[in-house]
Amino acid sequence: MKDSNCIFCKIIDGQIPSAKVYEDDKMLVFKDIEPKAKVHLLAIGKDHFKLLSEMDESRAELVKYMLCKIPQIAKDNGLINGYRLIINQGDDAGQTVFHLHIHILGGEPLPW
Repeated sequence: MKDSNCIFCKIIDGQIPSAKVYEDDKMLVFKDIEPKAKVHLLAIGKDHFKLLSEMDESRAELVKYMLCKIPQIAKDNGLINGYRLIINQGDDAGQTVFHLHIHILGGEPLPW
């Protein structure tokens, strides 16, 4: 299901352009427009939901699928010395787009 007001759903539908690095029938990965590292990718599921607390079995399978795909996507994008995954949850965590997404950061030593 998609949300017609969600920027990430619009990216999935091709209404807003993105620098895609991977796409299949379940997920899309593209370059962040405000990178916080040398490599900063966003992995989004094609099923719109906002928070991990909204997961049901189907959505949990989607998140599992994404987490299983990310290592190869990271490698394909030059992240051979490691990378960081971040899932922000809510305003206090800095979530600015309320469509569950996974930040993939790397390409350089990252501060803790």
